[in-house]
Amino acid sequence: MNLKLKIWRQKDANTKGKMVEYPIAGIEEDMSFLEMLDVLNEELISKGEEPVEFDHDCREGICGACSLQINGEPHGPDRGVTTCQLHMRMFKDGDTITIEPFRATAFPVIKDLIVDRSSFDRIQQAGGFISVNTSGNTIDANSIPVNKDDADKSFNAATCIGCGACVAACKNASAMLFTAAKVSQFALLPQGQIEATDRVLNMVKQMDEEGFGNCSNTGACEIECPKGISLENIARMNREYLSASLKK
Repeated sequence: MNLKLKIWRQKDANTKGKMVEYPIAGIEEDMSFLEMLDVLNEELISKGEEPVEFDHDCREGICGACSLQINGEPHGPDRGVTTCQLHMRMFKDGDTITIEPFRATAFPVIKDLIVDRSSFDRIQQAGGFISVNTSGNTIDANSIPVNKDDADKSFNAATCIGCGACVAACKNASAMLFTAAKVSQFALLPQGQIEATDRVLNMVKQMDEEGFGNCSNTGACEIECPKGISLENIARMNREYLSASLKK
């Protein structure tokens, strides 16, 4: 395939960026999207030009690092996949592909297509964990009964990889789906009840302090999420938040 790439180039967070066009040829439909970018960078390096910076790690759809806005869609036109799982067969010969970083105030650009998503880490650190002292009183986890339906819902929430597609898809750049998934993961389990009140209050507070917007109620986050995290988690977090607020 012969393609025209329109890629966002930006030196750093304090420098104004711009779209730059790159023609590329000889792309095979079985290549992944990141492999296509690898080919482009090899060409740029051979010409003595600076390669396009983009984030990646596992390239197996697990880490969420490869977050790109492709033709206006987080992770591109396919569904239920991350950018590294997107294949070039989803495009046609002669296509123009626009590639940008995820756009959000809370995701400042580091360089080119790489954004700083440490705001997600801070939300997680605010309460997305369990701190139970088991010293001298270790309990076998399997001895605690958990309803199968609750366990399944908790596991589904825990599949969130924190890629930020939900934020990029939302017109308000809301992190509600991410935060709700992390809250729900523990809210559904008996092990998470001890700190349930502080957890949801602290995580929502941190989410607001990071500069994320309010939920738009359009459901774009669930559609674009590569792991299919359900909107039900947002409703659960809202209930948890209301309950916690009344207790404080």
